[in-house]
Amino acid sequence: MLEITTGNTRFLDALGRECILHGLNLKCAGHRKDDPEYGILAEMNEEFFRRSAAHGFNLLRLGIGWETFEPEHGEYDEALLRRVDEIFALAEKYGVYVFLDMHQDLYASFGVGNGNGMPAWATVADGIKRAETPRFVWAEGYFWSRAVHRAFDHFWANTPVYGTGLQDHFAELWQMLARRYADCPAFLGFDLLNEPFPGAAGGKVFRKLVAKLVRVCLVSPKVQRIRFFKTALNKKTRGYALDVLTPEVLYKVVKGGAAEKILRKFYIEQYSPFIAKMTDAIREVTSKGVIFVEQCYFSNIAVPFSVAMPEGERICYSPHGYDFMVDTPGYAFANNERVGAIFAENHRAQQQLNVPVVVGEWGGGGEGESFFPHIEYLMNLFDSFSWSNAYFTYGKGFFERPIVRVLSRPYPMAVNGEISRFDYHTPARRFTLEFTQRAETDPALPTVIYLPCSAQKVQADGFEWREEAIPESAGHYLLLTGGTAGTHTVTVTLPEPVMDA
Repeated sequence: MLEITTGNTRFLDALGRECILHGLNLKCAGHRKDDPEYGILAEMNEEFFRRSAAHGFNLLRLGIGWETFEPEHGEYDEALLRRVDEIFALAEKYGVYVFLDMHQDLYASFGVGNGNGMPAWATVADGIKRAETPRFVWAEGYFWSRAVHRAFDHFWANTPVYGTGLQDHFAELWQMLARRYADCPAFLGFDLLNEPFPGAAGGKVFRKLVAKLVRVCLVSPKVQRIRFFKTALNKKTRGYALDVLTPEVLYKVVKGGAAEKILRKFYIEQYSPFIAKMTDAIREVTSKGVIFVEQCYFSNIAVPFSVAMPEGERICYSPHGYDFMVDTPGYAFANNERVGAIFAENHRAQQQLNVPVVVGEWGGGGEGESFFPHIEYLMNLFDSFSWSNAYFTYGKGFFERPIVRVLSRPYPMAVNGEISRFDYHTPARRFTLEFTQRAETDPALPTVIYLPCSAQKVQADGFEWREEAIPESAGHYLLLTGGTAGTHTVTVTLPEPVMDA
């Protein structure tokens, strides 16, 4: 496998080709051996990676929490690390890049099970307890749990535990992982912390956002209040009630108010120094690996991101984003314009930062197949930005689910030049790639396009092309060589799928 680096807003392999990465999340955040989330690591076997490659998934975001790596202070779980060693070896065999996500939700479990990530020994909540179960949604601890807020406040303050600051312990963990995995051919990088939360300031952000939402909904002429109540009171239409939150209304709520100011202060005074500290610690060990910088939990709904990125190359922005209906029976009513506005804000941030993007989490689950058009919309959007992405999330039996048919689609894995655009038109089953090949480029170096099946027709604009079948699957790689300096367009038409009798 070729090492992946960065150049401005692009990922590049060691041969200078622009790369797009497309794959899956796997989350193992707990440490209890009987926890299903821990047991999911057993799924990371040869069959998983073989099927990943067959479906064109060349990326895995491996989410493992601090608690899982270091359940007791100074005692790393060597059995777990050996399992991760095996995962990297299999990923290399099948051409899948892996980046490590230090995952947390609600900081830690606090001994009650709802939450994960940080070990008990690194959870300082000043004796404040947490409720065992959420009353409405899993994330409500972010909004009003004093225990969650206090634990994050101590983390950002680098409060000493066992004589060393919490962030310094955290940096030591990243250094251990860097020493162990940075030289693995399949290793892509370091996702420093999943959805960092501002602590008590985050509770203020939530209250400010709710208050502004109420004000906007009551006074803005852009909000169709009568339509909202009529829709919400009708069982058949209530799933569309939130459609009154148009992109314009959403931006009125999340931008330019007290919530954005509070979050900007967190980004500048606490999160940016944390990123610098972790990056410096990792770079003491290795120059390899991309540093993944995530946004705060509230930027998932388009509150502007304003972080000072570390200097140097091998840095990327890794935003998350979901429609408000995600992981509910109402996901069939996910609103494309609303979630499109969230990712449009992420795109604005990317242009300002001038770094590549991997959408670290997106998608989510739902009942049936009615949400599939929303998933296609998001994939089309990511393609329009030339973004890499990792779908959330893999679970047992994933490859038997119909969603795989939607996620497995053509895209350019490695392009011998600079991508201008690419897209896949699902109804016509037509993939188009436009790119510029440079004069100094070796024309024998192949451009590689993943196809979920053999092509029906290829228009290669002067290139020589051939297909390579992916073993034990319907998938193919389309390899283009030759060509001259300049801008080229490649169009691939796929055959209609064969329907089961």
